Amino acid sequence: MTPLLESEEHKSLREAVAAFATTHPHTTNAEDNTRLWQAAAKLGYIGVNLPEAYGGGGAGITELSLVLEELGAAGNPLLMMIVSPAICGTVIARFGTEEQKCEWLPPLADGTRLMAFGITEPDAGSNSHRITTTARRDAATGDWILTGRKVFVSGVDLADATLIVGRTEDARTGKLKPCLFIVPRDTPGFERRPIDMELNAVERQFELTLDDVRLPADALVGDEDAGLLQLFAGLNPERVMTAAFAIGMGRHALAKAVEYARERTVWRTPIGAHQAIAHPLAQAHIDLELARLMMQKAAHLYDAGDDVGAGEAANMAKYAAGEACVKAVDQAVHTLGGNGLTREFGLARLITASRVARIAPVSREMILNYVSHQTLGLPKSY
Repeated sequence: MTPLLESEEHKSLREAVAAFATTHPHTTNAEDNTRLWQAAAKLGYIGVNLPEAYGGGGAGITELSLVLEELGAAGNPLLMMIVSPAICGTVIARFGTEEQKCEWLPPLADGTRLMAFGITEPDAGSNSHRITTTARRDAATGDWILTGRKVFVSGVDLADATLIVGRTEDARTGKLKPCLFIVPRDTPGFERRPIDMELNAVERQFELTLDDVRLPADALVGDEDAGLLQLFAGLNPERVMTAAFAIGMGRHALAKAVEYARERTVWRTPIGAHQAIAHPLAQAHIDLELARLMMQKAAHLYDAGDDVGAGEAANMAKYAAGEACVKAVDQAVHTLGGNGLTREFGLARLITASRVARIAPVSREMILNYVSHQTLGLPKSY
């Protein structure tokens, strides 16, 4: 059964991460971000979900999401935790060769290397069935040759390699099927271009171009015929971790608003005494707590090996957390009034950032499609 209450071990981990996060300045640039990442890794937080045999903590997505939530609640979310240990580390740990595990998992766990993840394309979005990045075999050498484009890939400039989702042709059916490839940063033909975003985040977004990128045969992760299974083994943790990212951000905004509402006095009464202020903040807290419960359920199911159950719960958790985060940030800004838009209080930047959890890695509308089709059994309109 899914635990409704956190274990003492999880409570201790939460307290330790919260204490660690509050002793570090807010990450406002790449250098601060890197220092925080390395410090967290040194304490075992970044690789807590990776196997002990390869330098990780031997825990699961449950513990990793807890770490990210607490970092976010302290105002120090590490976006690349969603990508490097959760998606890439999980896929390599579950499906990689022994050589891939030995090469990548220890440095991913100790923070000395990072890996990005490229799936989204200009015309396909995250629809794996419409991905046009193709991989073909060189019959003479056995190498893979990748061609295509990716967009909205986080942290490529920080990453030592990118796990690219491409498609290969099935020799039996002639149909294209998704496959995963490790592409080192400096591979010839692998080009990146920053996307000009109005998003105040340390981790930048990139467009990638793969122009006949030649990779050795061992760049393929896992089984060529099980790409979709392997892909969703990484996407479910991505949704759980995005929920953690959103919940942490929402908690951070809510805490600032509550502190302000306790102290800000108008007509001799703190504004938090007025129900027009207090009730929306209480509602925001309730929504964040409910989202956390679904996130914990999704993480528990995934760590228990129930990929199907985790898929449904992870989508619901991501939806609930995204909505709760946006509402919490909006209410926090309104609580502070004009101060909510000043740099001093740091809430205005969250107005844009909070929308990320609604949009990425999959939109709330596509999650509603998933639930209506997969859970409720309603017919598709597309």
